[in-house]
Amino acid sequence: MQYDLTSLMPVMPEIFLLSAACVVLVVDLFLSERTRLLTYGLSLATLIGTIAVTVWSGGGEAQVLFDGSYIRDPMSDLLKVSLLVVTGFAMVYAKDYLVQQEIYRGEYYTLGLFAALGMMIMASAYSFLTVYLGLELLALSMYALVAFDRDSKKGSEAAMKYFVLGAIASGMLLYGMSMLYGATGALSFPQVASALQTGAIDETVLVFGLVFIVIGVAFKFGAVPFHMWVPDVYHGAPTAVTLLLGSAPKIAAFALAIRLLADGMQSLSPHWQDMLIILAVISLAIGNLVAIAQDNLKRMLAYSTISHVGFIFLGILAANDKGYGAALFYTIVYALTAAGGFGVLAMISRRGFDAENLDDLKGLNDRSPWMAAMMGLILFSMAGVPPTVGFFAKLFVLEAIISIDMVWLAGVAVFFSIIGAYYYLRAVKMMYFDKPVDEAALEVSADSSVALSINGLALLGLGLFPAALFTACRAAFGV
Repeated sequence: MQYDLTSLMPVMPEIFLLSAACVVLVVDLFLSERTRLLTYGLSLATLIGTIAVTVWSGGGEAQVLFDGSYIRDPMSDLLKVSLLVVTGFAMVYAKDYLVQQEIYRGEYYTLGLFAALGMMIMASAYSFLTVYLGLELLALSMYALVAFDRDSKKGSEAAMKYFVLGAIASGMLLYGMSMLYGATGALSFPQVASALQTGAIDETVLVFGLVFIVIGVAFKFGAVPFHMWVPDVYHGAPTAVTLLLGSAPKIAAFALAIRLLADGMQSLSPHWQDMLIILAVISLAIGNLVAIAQDNLKRMLAYSTISHVGFIFLGILAANDKGYGAALFYTIVYALTAAGGFGVLAMISRRGFDAENLDDLKGLNDRSPWMAAMMGLILFSMAGVPPTVGFFAKLFVLEAIISIDMVWLAGVAVFFSIIGAYYYLRAVKMMYFDKPVDEAALEVSADSSVALSINGLALLGLGLFPAALFTACRAAFGV
């Protein structure tokens, strides 16, 4: 196959990001402590440039490259732009926190860029091999980031848990892929799908492999019962790492699920639908109920993440384009919301003090009415309160579930959402009606203030005008 500039145009976003990340890595080696903020600026410029290249080179019909292992389509473009935007927010929020905690090093940004590259590869993966390469690039970057604070025993313990459990989950996913490869003799998803449709393959082998693949996907999402790592890693990692880990990788996990289940194994949907129903219901139940008992805000948001994963699974298990579009909308909205929520935690931390308990939110309105208002919008969106966009995210998923006559499942989701609203509203009550435990003034840099304002107001704006994003999500699946 001849490789010229025209044939490589669909992969220009990945080429640009990889090249720029390598430049940032080399430049950072020659910077002193005083000039290291240049790494932050270059990293943001890299993300903005990658978004521009993605938009410029995207659009049009789907293109399949590299012998069927890579696809450039509307869904991959939307996923890439979304995860790059969320990663950008995470890097802006992290900067002041890293400086104040005296752990500001260029490795945070270079590892973040390589993690973004792994997520982009997952978004365009069209074969078992490509999706696994992207997943491992993301995972290895995140393992190192969780252990970023070398002096933190809590962080080292969290990194070890994440690494061991992540390795087990990756092994299970790889085993499931090998089972399907052995049964179908194909690596690319269209070939796997056509082999499955013949009906000539022993279904027992297929379902056996499918179980391991669903386990791997569930772990990457943090769904119950493969959620053990989520609260411990969110709590143990520095807040700057938690806000990156808890946001953009959810978009990559969605890409993993859609590419494997919808593109490769749509004909096995009756089997994986049943598995996802169980995972969704217990994730909604455990996530919302255990979050109520948490005093640590990072752990509360971790269990909140688990409950939101349940909603994403509800959209995917609809097993049609309408459900996939609703699940994509929900995933993008949640990633944006999570980045803002953990971003506020990073901003109210200061030198020698890591804000991570619910009590740290007390009286936030007295200390900074603007920050309390933005955090209020974020919490209302997580709870699904109109007119924030979180309400429409839940509504679209419920509509997709009802359309396939699973009204009982929609009822279960609504029931647990009402329970979940309690712990979000409790945090809002603390911000506005309790006296502050900490009277120290909040010092927030201009770039963080602007980013949080855009983030919070976007949740309100997308709630008032959800049509544009929702139309893009549905168009990604041809609806």
